[in-house]
Amino acid sequence: MSLHKLKVSVRGMSRLSWVAPVLLLAAALGLRAAPATEMQPSRPAAAAAPAAADSQTAVFAGGCFWGVEAVFRHVKGVSSSVSGYAGGTVKDPSYEAVSTGTTGHAESVRVTFDPRQVSYTQLLKVFFSVAHDPTELNRQGPDVGTQYRSVVFYAGEEQKQAAQAYIAQLNASKVYGRPIVTQVAPLGAFYPAEAYHQNYLALHPYQPYIVINDLPKIDHLRREFPDWYH
Repeated sequence: MSLHKLKVSVRGMSRLSWVAPVLLLAAALGLRAAPATEMQPSRPAAAAAPAAADSQTAVFAGGCFWGVEAVFRHVKGVSSSVSGYAGGTVKDPSYEAVSTGTTGHAESVRVTFDPRQVSYTQLLKVFFSVAHDPTELNRQGPDVGTQYRSVVFYAGEEQKQAAQAYIAQLNASKVYGRPIVTQVAPLGAFYPAEAYHQNYLALHPYQPYIVINDLPKIDHLRREFPDWYH
């Protein structure tokens, strides 16, 4: 994640010209800021509890994890969506280290879901059509670097085959004007990101980066897949 998120310029826009649209969009999506609390940039004390026997996990990387995490939080059947780091070589990386692009990690999201309510293929469809642009290489929007690359991290052969088949289907149907650059890679260690990154969109719905880059994804999910949205 780059400083674009914290220093998005609103130069040339009057306060009234952007506040009203922001409030309307957030209200339409049912989003409210959480109570103001002091948030410390510390990693959660412990990783999330292991998934129940009737749950499965999937890990996706598609640019800034704030928006990807928020999208999956709004998918029916998803019980948990956690921002973190995957695909790197450094143990227990920090946000600052990952942001340099030297650890090999990608900002990622671990999704825990009930396969009786939502399938892995449905999650793939949300990932490719709503959560990010799979044709952008080593970037998403204003964020540039390998830490923003597009990856499906598979947890087993079944997920690997499903991801590869879905990408092949998208390429064959020429849904996108450019080739899909999403990698399909085995999932190694997943490290939850620091606490202040978790559920970021819900806690900061009026932050300019969120309004410009991520709230439209939630609206897209609601419009594109109304039966899957909650």
